Amino acid sequence: QLSGRGLGHTGGTLDKMESIPGWRAALSNEEMMDQLRTVGAVVCQAGSGLAPADRKLYALRDITGTVEAIPLIASSIMSKKIAEGTDSLVLDVKVGSGAFMKDLENARDLARTMVDLGTDAGVRTVALLTDMSTPLGLTAGNALEVRESLEVLAGGGPADVVELTVRLAQEMLAAAGQPDADPAAALADGRAMDVWKAMIRAQDGDPDAPLPVAEETHTVVAEREGYLTELDALAVGVAAWRLGAGRARKEDQVQAVAGIELHAKRGARIQKGAPLLTLHTATPERFERALEALEGGYAIGDAPPEQIPLVRDRIG
Repeated sequence: QLSGRGLGHTGGTLDKMESIPGWRAALSNEEMMDQLRTVGAVVCQAGSGLAPADRKLYALRDITGTVEAIPLIASSIMSKKIAEGTDSLVLDVKVGSGAFMKDLENARDLARTMVDLGTDAGVRTVALLTDMSTPLGLTAGNALEVRESLEVLAGGGPADVVELTVRLAQEMLAAAGQPDADPAAALADGRAMDVWKAMIRAQDGDPDAPLPVAEETHTVVAEREGYLTELDALAVGVAAWRLGAGRARKEDQVQAVAGIELHAKRGARIQKGAPLLTLHTATPERFERALEALEGGYAIGDAPPEQIPLVRDRIG
C-alpha cells in the first residue's frame, strides 16, 4: 500500500504508522519489492515520480474551483493506482459527514467512475461504499488508532472495525483468486499479527515497543440519561485535528499522542454522568478549541436512532 499523510481533519496512514517507534515510511523500489517477496506486505510512502502530473493538475483544480469535480477526483486517485502496476484493486469509498462525499448518490458516481477507469486500464476494480457519518471504531488519532488496530489483529477490537476489515480482505482475496480464504480465521489464530510484526520489523520499527501516550486528557460526560442519537464523524475529526492529530499545512508536524477516544457508539444507552469521549493531547491549551468543534457533534435523546449499515453499497 502506497500511502500519504493527512491534511486537515482527514487522517494520513503514514502519520499513524509513524507513531510506531523506529518505523520508516520511505523505501526504495528495490526495498519495497524485496519486502513484498519476503514478508508479503508493505505500507510506505509514494515516491515523487508516481503520477507526477497529478500534483500540477491538483494545483489547477485548486485555483479553478474544481477540487470537488468527480471526474477529476477519480482521475487523481486512479492515475496513481494504475501507475503502481496493480492487477486488482479494492476501493473503500467513504460516504457521510466525515467523508469527502457527503451523500450516497455522489459517492456512487465517484465509485462508478473509478471502477470504470480501472476496468478500462485492465485493473480488476471493486468499490465498497462505507459509512462515515459516525466514527469507525472507538478512536480518532494516530497512536490511538494504531493501538485499536493491534486489538483487531489480536482477535478483538470494535465490532465495526472487524466487520469492515474482514469484508475488505474478503474482496481482495477474491480478486486475487482466493475466494474461499477466511481472513477472520487469520485474525483469530494470530497469522495476521505475525505478518504485521514482520512488516514493521522489515521497516526498522519495533512492533513490541509501547506506543506513545498523551500526558494531558480531558473527558466529556453525559449531561442526561438516554440514547446516543448523534455522534458526528466530522465533528470528531475536526476536534482530533485541533488537538494536534492533524495538520493545517503540509509542513506542520502532528502529535502521535493526540486524538479522541470514544466510550460509546451511536445508538448506545447512556447513563447521566457516564464518560462519552476522552480528548488526548500533549498541549492542554488545545482542549478549548477541540471542545468547540464537538459542540453539536453529539446528542442524547429518548429513543434509539435508526441504524445505518456499515457497507452501503458495492460497485464492480
